[in-house]
Amino acid sequence: MNDKLFNRRDVFAYFIVAAIGASLQLVVGSLLQEWFHVSYESALLVGYVVAFFVGFFLTKIFAFNAKNSAKTRREAAKFTMVSVISGLITVYGSSILYNYSISEIRLFTVVIPFSVKVVNVNKLASHTTGMGLSFISNYVLHKTFTFRNTGFYEKLKRLLNL
Repeated sequence: MNDKLFNRRDVFAYFIVAAIGASLQLVVGSLLQEWFHVSYESALLVGYVVAFFVGFFLTKIFAFNAKNSAKTRREAAKFTMVSVISGLITVYGSSILYNYSISEIRLFTVVIPFSVKVVNVNKLASHTTGMGLSFISNYVLHKTFTFRNTGFYEKLKRLLNL
């Protein structure tokens, strides 16, 4: 089972897709905090939501060979459920780590050489760690649940009378 769950091709493809999503989260979150003075948690959440939409299509097409499946609605519903869990890990995990880092260590910032951009290293490290933890749960859940017929979607439709 481990060989099938963590085969190199799927992990590599998912890593590339996740890196695109993570980059998008970082850019959106940074711009929101800098340009619109949005809170750290709110910026993480908005960045995650933006990356969610891009991530579904990239994951479906590239990561798990599901581009030709005719179950996009089913996969989208399951992807959303997994993404809610992942979003909680990313947003609140990062926030908890950030608050812990500034209370226990200290606020650490650096200026990018030859620029005026100040980087909050605590936020960057916390966000990156939160995304890393989210990556692991996402990969396993998408591989074993989202892009596989488990019977869950049919049971959910019956439960909701759809």
